[in-house]
Amino acid sequence: MAVDIKVPTVGESISEVTLVKWLKNDGDYVERDEVIAELESEKATFEVNAEQAGVVKQVAKEGDTLAIGDIVCSIDTDGAKPNIAPPKEEEKKEDAPKENTAPKSDETKITEASKEETKSVIKTTPVAAAIIADKKVDSKKITPTGENGKIIKQDVLEALNNPGRNPASEMFSRNERPEKMSNLRRTISRRLVEAKNTTAMLTTFNEVDMTAIMDIRKKSKDKFKEQHGVNLGFMSFFTKACCYALQKFPSVNAYLDGENILFHDYCDISIAVSAPKGLVVPVIRNAESLSMAGVEAAVVELATKAKNNKLTIEEMSGGTFTITNGGIFGSMMSTPIINIPQSAILGMHNIVERPMAINGQVVISPMMYVALSYDHRIIDGRESVGFLVLVKQLLENPALLLFGIDPVDALLEL
Repeated sequence: MAVDIKVPTVGESISEVTLVKWLKNDGDYVERDEVIAELESEKATFEVNAEQAGVVKQVAKEGDTLAIGDIVCSIDTDGAKPNIAPPKEEEKKEDAPKENTAPKSDETKITEASKEETKSVIKTTPVAAAIIADKKVDSKKITPTGENGKIIKQDVLEALNNPGRNPASEMFSRNERPEKMSNLRRTISRRLVEAKNTTAMLTTFNEVDMTAIMDIRKKSKDKFKEQHGVNLGFMSFFTKACCYALQKFPSVNAYLDGENILFHDYCDISIAVSAPKGLVVPVIRNAESLSMAGVEAAVVELATKAKNNKLTIEEMSGGTFTITNGGIFGSMMSTPIINIPQSAILGMHNIVERPMAINGQVVISPMMYVALSYDHRIIDGRESVGFLVLVKQLLENPALLLFGIDPVDALLEL
């Protein structure tokens, strides 16, 4: 009996997917629930499992665009399961003569290399072959320049001095490679253009002295990891600071819903993560209720899933505010684009030591530029600047993160 494996429903707004990769070949026998293919929607990559055990008969090809409900493959449940023969035991060679373990001279190496040369498809000179054998160089990664495509001594030395470099392919190359844009990349492109064209986007900048946070990390990172099992990074400080600031300036945490402004009494923080197939923004739910360790654990979990293409649609849906960290790539300053339908995004950047005037003296401090891009249709300049200034104050005085305001003011209820 043949069982059809169809494209499952993966989201209300998703009508088609792309078959990215077959994990099983045509004619392979699979067990029930075994993964047979990877599909990619405009939001995420997901796997297709075998509903029954049997032999796979492929219907779609890699790169095909399939509608929801289309047949990916069929499984012949009457197909015979192949018999896997047990591995044979290696024959004992007790009487085999022992090899001579005495060190070989250079002449012997050259002679043996010459014999190997006749057996190999790749042609080498005797000296080059000896060096290859001695240094254990992969001859396939060496660019031959000798007569009739032969590897000479200088080719091997060049490969040793410049590992991974292929001079022949790097010089005067004018190759062009058309590559089909993935669903995810098309969606990213469409959303970025839509954000630029449909929002009144502005960006305000500030700078943060990271001295206090870096001192805390240096002092407590080992104990923090020992107790909570995660590293103490910068993202938890920024997330907590943004959550307090979002509650102080609720319009930054809102977005347009037709003719209404939809405010949120919670902070679902989207974090921009660079995944193998493009930028994704998984969401930390109710980040305002999480501890520092809870935020760090959520960041690690979502980033790991993103790198392994294991994020679900639910994990990337929603979000009321986004934080993106271009500093990990060395960015000093940028104007991040709003993640619609949200109204604002905070950009973190590289930490650079710069001379700063503090109390009339020049002090070298680790400084970071921060940028807030916002939709001016919802957020006024006073609110955007006030939000970023509050984030700066909370980061430069991490003790304020405990209450969101000065501890003395909290005590006096001011």
